[in-house]
Amino acid sequence: MLSPAVPALRRERMSNVDTAWLRMDSDGNLMMIVSVLMFDKPMDMRRFRHILATRLLTYSRFRSHVRYDMTGSAWWQEQEVDMDYHVVHLRLASDGGSNKAALEQMVGALSATPLDASQPLWQIHMVDNCVGEDGKVRQAMVIRIHHCIADGMALVGVLLSMFDSTPDAPDSEPAGEVPPLDMENPWLPFLQPVTKATISAINMSTSIWTKYMWMLADSDRMLARLAKMGGIAGQLTLDAIKLSAMTCDSRTRLKGRPQGKKHVAWSEPLPLDEIKVIGKALGCSVNDVLMASVAGAIGAYLRSKGDTIPHNTDLRAMVPVNLRKAGEEKNLGNAFGLVPLVLPIGIDDPMARLEEVRRRMDELKGGYQALVAMAILGVLGATPKQMQNEIQNYFARKATAVMSNVPGPQTPLYLAGSQLDQIMFWVPQSGDIGVGVSILSYNGGVQFGLVVDDAIAHDPHDIIRRFQPEFEKLVLLTLMSEWAA
Repeated sequence: MLSPAVPALRRERMSNVDTAWLRMDSDGNLMMIVSVLMFDKPMDMRRFRHILATRLLTYSRFRSHVRYDMTGSAWWQEQEVDMDYHVVHLRLASDGGSNKAALEQMVGALSATPLDASQPLWQIHMVDNCVGEDGKVRQAMVIRIHHCIADGMALVGVLLSMFDSTPDAPDSEPAGEVPPLDMENPWLPFLQPVTKATISAINMSTSIWTKYMWMLADSDRMLARLAKMGGIAGQLTLDAIKLSAMTCDSRTRLKGRPQGKKHVAWSEPLPLDEIKVIGKALGCSVNDVLMASVAGAIGAYLRSKGDTIPHNTDLRAMVPVNLRKAGEEKNLGNAFGLVPLVLPIGIDDPMARLEEVRRRMDELKGGYQALVAMAILGVLGATPKQMQNEIQNYFARKATAVMSNVPGPQTPLYLAGSQLDQIMFWVPQSGDIGVGVSILSYNGGVQFGLVVDDAIAHDPHDIIRRFQPEFEKLVLLTLMSEWAA
């Protein structure tokens, strides 16, 4: 089944940053953003396809495949969209009990399966008869989108634009306004004002950025010039040097060379209101509580394997930070940078670990490392692929995981009459990083997702089941401290 032909098949040159993501695929890691959406009941597939055609395919990149010119530059080329390729409908077998493990296995396999390069780089699997651990039968939607189309924050905006706030909204009309994000953007304190001109500068001819990047190698010269720079320029240069001079984090069993076989798992939602209450009681942010719980879960997992985890053991997670202004979330392309967050996984005491997480988060605020990281991506997209791989792997060796924390709407959403119950997602890992952690809030709940490469760990449940107990430790200690007071 073909979508209606577009009146004029346009061609658009791909930006340097998007090109960098396009070329970042490897045997160990594919650059796809993978999401799993769980619905309370199966939706009418004809109605769903109509919504895709009228709401998703209005974005040119979802109608375009990638072509290269004689110079090797990548372009977006529009084409007619084969919906039979892009929407696959299947059904899980079940003996009456939960088949969540089978769904997770399917998602893991799809995470390691390349998209067809001759087609627009996205695909949706609609999976019927998904029986949860609560015994409820749901329909799952597994979405795979290549990172060169857009980053995670933009794709969340695009996907949410397909939804309605009521189950009986007419499909023939564009979706209404997406409900506002109730949870404060956890990475907002890191962002300084970034103008469109700044983003355009990163995507422009990169000769200036390339020259600037290689100057970072002469750190003594740069440090000497810092005294002559003021305000933003000095901080930007200092953050660039910090990023390029990062040392490797602690060596644990979670470091290793990924081989391309993936395992995924996700938790049941934690109540967002409880996390907010605990954060307020302890004088810290929701993000601090979540990051401390992740650090505790990873540390507990490593100890359960018999590993010795000294008090000063750290795990560095590269965290994507949105660089768009408010209201530009649905603009496609990649407009984000990476902040290196170092988690104190060696601290076993929950309160001491939370305090250390908060201290480290405060140290990162007000910096420009995210902007510097985006600039580097712009440079990489304009360099030969071999050079890109070498530089990208240099930074990947400094970290163990990629972690995303995205605030979603806090009211129910509907698609083709079916209510969205849960949503999970995973951003890709690059280079030799084989662990991805995702946190997403929706409709009063916060959900953890995990993807690990088989060469690093075989059962992600052994890690993810520890997130809730680590949060509950903070709850218990908070209640005890208030009772003692």
